[in-house]
Amino acid sequence: MKQGIHPDYVETTVTCTCGNTFTTKSTNKSGSLSADVCAACHPFYTGKQKILDTGGRVARFERRYAKK
Repeated sequence: MKQGIHPDYVETTVTCTCGNTFTTKSTNKSGSLSADVCAACHPFYTGKQKILDTGGRVARFERRYAKK
């Protein structure tokens, strides 16, 4: 790597809107980032994800194109 052309890689604190904080490394100069969602509050990771059936489209497709 060439010397002097790469940004500094510093420890950065990430703060989520839910209040959860964690540290990582980044080239962000301020040393802090804000996030809308994190693993502590995202529905996929918390198990509160809702699976939506879009009007039975799969069942409709299967009925329409089923082998006769």
